[in-house]
Amino acid sequence: MPPAKKRTRRYDPVKIRAAVLAQFAAVREAVATLTPEQLARPTRLGDWTVRELVVHHTMALGMLERFLAAPEPLKQELALLDWPFATDPVSAQVDHETRELAASVDDLDALFEQRATRTAELLAVTEDGRLMPTRFGAMSFADVLVTRTVELTVHTDDLNAALPELAVPHDRQALAACTRLLADALALKAPGGSVEVRIPPYAVVQCVAGPRHTRGTPPNVVETDPLTWIRLATGRTGWAEALAAAEVAASGERADLSAVLPVMA
Repeated sequence: MPPAKKRTRRYDPVKIRAAVLAQFAAVREAVATLTPEQLARPTRLGDWTVRELVVHHTMALGMLERFLAAPEPLKQELALLDWPFATDPVSAQVDHETRELAASVDDLDALFEQRATRTAELLAVTEDGRLMPTRFGAMSFADVLVTRTVELTVHTDDLNAALPELAVPHDRQALAACTRLLADALALKAPGGSVEVRIPPYAVVQCVAGPRHTRGTPPNVVETDPLTWIRLATGRTGWAEALAAAEVAASGERADLSAVLPVMA
């Protein structure tokens, strides 16, 4: 587990709320066009089909209503930067719940409409600092919404990988928040200042133990685009694979992140 000491980036809650709704709306619009054949296609997520994947999108927001209905916890138990490291132990449970819901739902359009409407209602009345229970411990509502940008952005990319013809757009604010949270998680997982990781235009972090760079051109630099970074950070793409495809530029003897990737399983 990464060390407890951390500095959490601030996110604009107004922009995050708008980003969550916008990214979900983009997926909803695409799902409305899917044929039975497209829904049956495989994805890069084990044996999930597109149907399981799109149903999982609705679950990313459905958890808001479910956990907000519970009594408010007395104190926060999980910091935002701890969240990426807490998700793996519940993956089997999430998989089971996703399959159950996908098997029980006949009308995907109605499911997406219901979730979009209810989420908008919750965003209109829930304060940023409201604590809510999650699978991983109590978090503030504002922090949970940042995690939703990660869920929606990552799975939108999964959907585009399965159905390239859709080309579902990524909301800029959702993509930015997802990129930044996963970059900060890398800096927490591999603390240090010997490697500078650049993900323009959204994030720059220093990581990996060793001599700390203070001025001029860093001796060890990794640079990539946001979606490639997100794929690396979540294990969708391997380090060697990204280098071979020229999707990552890495210079310096320490600029090898293979030992610390993925950040979030």
